[in-house]
Amino acid sequence: MKIAQVCPRFPPYIGGIETHVREISERLVERGFELEVLSCDPSGKLPKEEVINNVRVVRFRSWAPSEAYYFSRELKKYLTKNSAKFDVVHAHSYHAFPALYCAQTKSRNMLVLTPHYLGRGQTFFRNVLHVPYKFVAKKIFERSDKVICVSRYEKDLVMNRFNLRQDKVVVIPNGINTDELSRYKWRPKFPHPRITYSGRLERYQKNVDKLVQAFKILVNEYGVNAQLLIIGTGPYEKRLRRLIDKLGLQNLVILKHSLHREAYLEEIASSNVFVLPSEHECYGIVAAESIVMGVPTVVANSTALSEFVKNGLAFGIDTPITPQRIASTLYETLSRPQTTKNCSFKDKLLSWDQVVNQVEQLYLKLQSLKVADN
Repeated sequence: MKIAQVCPRFPPYIGGIETHVREISERLVERGFELEVLSCDPSGKLPKEEVINNVRVVRFRSWAPSEAYYFSRELKKYLTKNSAKFDVVHAHSYHAFPALYCAQTKSRNMLVLTPHYLGRGQTFFRNVLHVPYKFVAKKIFERSDKVICVSRYEKDLVMNRFNLRQDKVVVIPNGINTDELSRYKWRPKFPHPRITYSGRLERYQKNVDKLVQAFKILVNEYGVNAQLLIIGTGPYEKRLRRLIDKLGLQNLVILKHSLHREAYLEEIASSNVFVLPSEHECYGIVAAESIVMGVPTVVANSTALSEFVKNGLAFGIDTPITPQRIASTLYETLSRPQTTKNCSFKDKLLSWDQVVNQVEQLYLKLQSLKVADN
């Protein structure tokens, strides 16, 4: 069976969608599927073609204003010419044009969509662009043979927004790399508590600005002698650095990026608390990984992240998210005995192997339907 995984970005870019596509692609290749990852490279600096862990990756030049949408004539031209050679084209991210190209160029192939749907743009500029885009992008759902959502929250959202049939949408959560994460256990190693955030540096979706303001409250009002580690890059980075300087936190807030995977996981495992205050997440892979390592994890009690809170895996920040509420929840978490809520995670989170079992069965079922129709 020939599969195309189509996504806006692929590693070395870092993010939830990038991780999702990498993890399922590597495992599908191990199982004998013939697979290509078709992705964009707005920088033009990455190899146009390469093989990473036995996965063939083809990158296309694109234009991504404010790191959004990823317009690419090259990718659309490639799909127009080659879609028919694939049994399944699996598009990722409703919020970017590559998925729309998959719908527009659908031929004899079956089309699977994992929308990673947030319901809105992640910045003011993206929200403006989303107004005209959403009328065109309905075609992605209409032409998809199956829609895979990564949480019940996301499924409810797309069912309501796009009036989809119940049998068209399935939930297959993101997974965790159990073999890899088993090597990392929660062991705080710093003389003062360290709070860690990992993710895109975006103001409107991730609330990283409110996190820095909350840290100021934690230090000044609660008297906590702590450090804040922020891991990631994004369009808000320069303004975030200015905010840190303005609040006089230069010596207490550390920014890192481009960490190797091992170094990244070591940073998370050695933190006292991991925090993800985002109000718009369709899953939250970084939070799941933190939970699996046993790190006390604080998340926004909203959207898909609320499922971690309901399952007793994370501590929740009540909405609407404010710096004061983040600070209060962090203080309560740091004040608890050095134990975690995460002892039963194995029953509640899937491994990537379990995820790919479900994806594989979905592909095979679609292929059998395709053969029957022919």
